[in-house]
Amino acid sequence: MSKVITAIDKSKSFRVYLTISTDMAEQARQIHHTTPLATAALGRVLTGAGLMGLMLKEERDRMTVQFKGDGPAKQILVTAYGDGRVKGYISNPNVDLPLREDGHLNVGGALGKGELTVIKDIGLKEPYVGKISLVSGEIADDLTAYYYISEQQNTSVALGVKIARDRSVLCSGGMIIQMLPGGCDQAVDALEVMLKEMGPLTSQIEQVLLRGAGKSEEGLVSDLLDQIFSGIPDQFKPEKIAVQQMGWECDCSEKRLEQALMTIGKKELREIIDEDGQAELVCQFCEKKYFFDKEHLERLYKQL
Repeated sequence: MSKVITAIDKSKSFRVYLTISTDMAEQARQIHHTTPLATAALGRVLTGAGLMGLMLKEERDRMTVQFKGDGPAKQILVTAYGDGRVKGYISNPNVDLPLREDGHLNVGGALGKGELTVIKDIGLKEPYVGKISLVSGEIADDLTAYYYISEQQNTSVALGVKIARDRSVLCSGGMIIQMLPGGCDQAVDALEVMLKEMGPLTSQIEQVLLRGAGKSEEGLVSDLLDQIFSGIPDQFKPEKIAVQQMGWECDCSEKRLEQALMTIGKKELREIIDEDGQAELVCQFCEKKYFFDKEHLERLYKQL
């Protein structure tokens, strides 16, 4: 599980959500057997959506973040809960493209042109749905634009996944900064300067990891918070107000897959029983396989 620190600056102008999500991104890589490009794309969305999920009011509240484009990655879909559970997948885990001119993985090219959809299920009759066109496909830019366009919230999102030579996740992390009602203009100016000078988030994480050998995960994230905001004026330095957990967890079950089978309709289910006599379903999120023999399928058919 990754530790997420929430902090508010001394002037109460903005709130910060910050995490080092290396373990979660690596777990997703191992489950989906992703290429480095797919690992970076999925890891960014997992981290960003996970932080967004922790902003929900109730632990049982759920958020789904979908990036869908005309590029070779096709779609990235992540579900996050208010209690910190996160799961997700990328439609094409084998996507691979040449590096960008600046030497970075081409996540934007992998997604191409398309849409970002955010669905919040917070216990109301109908879920909230927000949708925007992709700005760059680089994930952080698109989530920043989503908050501004769909929620009228001045927000800055930074996400990063760095890949090791053996294709594993060397480090991963995310930060969301949101302005609070009544925040002062000087705080905005100070944040703009800080973000311009900050550099890649993964570089900041690497520096903290090198210095913090043996420290707890919470200690490392606290050090990261201090390092990122070290140059900001004292009146705008953020102070920790909460520590939460965020991590990969798939809640698939045989019962859920039964429901999926029953949604295909009576006629189609009968054809599966008569022609195949069995069915095997695979969870898109965790790749777990569920086998249904003929007797099991007949029981589901009778329920229909």
